[in-house]
Amino acid sequence: MELEKAISRIVELLQDDYGLSRRSIALLLLQGDSEIWALVREREGKETSEAIEEILKEIQSSGERGALYRVALRRQRLSEYIAGRVIERVKEKPSTLTDKLSELLIHPFWGTMFLLTLLYFGFYQFVGIFAAGTLVELLEDKVFGEYILPPIENFFNWLIPWVWLRDLFVGEYGIFTLGIRYAIALLLPIVTAFFIAFSLVEDSGYFPRLALLVDRLFKKIGLSGRAVIPMVLGFGCDTMATLVTRILETRRERIIATLLLALAVPCSAQLGVMMATVSKVKGGILVWAIFVFAVFLLVGYLTARLLPGEQPKFFIEVVPLRMPRIDNVLVKTWTRLQWYLLEVTPLFVLASVLIWLGRITHIFDLVIAALSYPVQWVGLPKDMATVILFGFFRRDYGAAGLLDMVEKGSIGGIDSVTTAIILTLFVPCIAQFLITVREHGWRIALVMAGFIFPFAFLCGFVARHLLILLSQLGLIG
Repeated sequence: MELEKAISRIVELLQDDYGLSRRSIALLLLQGDSEIWALVREREGKETSEAIEEILKEIQSSGERGALYRVALRRQRLSEYIAGRVIERVKEKPSTLTDKLSELLIHPFWGTMFLLTLLYFGFYQFVGIFAAGTLVELLEDKVFGEYILPPIENFFNWLIPWVWLRDLFVGEYGIFTLGIRYAIALLLPIVTAFFIAFSLVEDSGYFPRLALLVDRLFKKIGLSGRAVIPMVLGFGCDTMATLVTRILETRRERIIATLLLALAVPCSAQLGVMMATVSKVKGGILVWAIFVFAVFLLVGYLTARLLPGEQPKFFIEVVPLRMPRIDNVLVKTWTRLQWYLLEVTPLFVLASVLIWLGRITHIFDLVIAALSYPVQWVGLPKDMATVILFGFFRRDYGAAGLLDMVEKGSIGGIDSVTTAIILTLFVPCIAQFLITVREHGWRIALVMAGFIFPFAFLCGFVARHLLILLSQLGLIG
């Protein structure tokens, strides 16, 4: 009541027009608004201002709390009264099976167990064993090896008498014998299986829960759980994932995420082929995965300590869990396959042409000769320099070359896992490098590449000696 009386007295004193009701002006004066006070003193004059000040002093001395607190308290009580008239209170909804499952998926232990199970059955068994084994063998050995490539080779042998020109199409690194064969027979079944598995997980609503699960771990490497989005997308395409790092709040986070994508996150085609390659060695896929993940955490941790900035904050909407819709999964898979066929396959053809040009001009031989020094320092055969150089044109191109050598028996188990680790950690493909330049500038892109190149070989050196030790213990072979 005292507040209402004070408001009425102030309203009677106010004479000028302020564009607001006089009651609003009185309330603002009671709450100590400095701009309104200055306006009232200017328009009402000294005598009225002093009278208003006396009213405010009376209100201030009439209670334990000031006018600002008392106005806020009245507003809160009025809000509660209004809310009470329109809100219906019901009993708490009981937890459903979906709610309990959602809680388990973000639990540190059970969530991790689910993630490992998903990786093993959803990706290793389906992509690495079924697609990269059964389907690739069917396409490469039967379809291409017996029905497609022989007539093409016979046609070009009849059409082109010059060996140097014929090699462009059906030579060792020819467009059909290497580029098209890698893109269709080796990689298409693998990326198809990966896209199916990825789309199923994506459509289920699992990824936001994965972000919550890894948030605490990611904080250690200078990122928030939100960074799991570009990291997961990186398993599809690192170039696209580098663009998606824009969702991260600070430039520091974007730089860390871009570096880790370029270093330790293999794209879909490379991942599938790597899994197919190292799975042929006893314990190989476990060593490869643990080693690359350890490098991911180590480099992230050190980078977060070197780059200044605040700890990232994280908020994300957790969508309901749901059964994936087959039509959604098929549409997503087909859309991504279209991207692969239209964008990636021509790059394989271009890579074959560049390799052919490099070989006939001997530039390719010079680059391989230079690259053979770090390759031999690691302890790998000199021929691995060619495979690693393929990886610069495209990561999956190098991975496909490695798988081809493994299937032909040209390389042993330890060397294949070591090469897989180097290829995974090697400098990003040309497309991702150019996107990094666009996002962060030439200086940062070149610093990243300058760090990743020698670091990948250093890791290969460490990994090979570790693999030799594990082989002697009978844990790998």
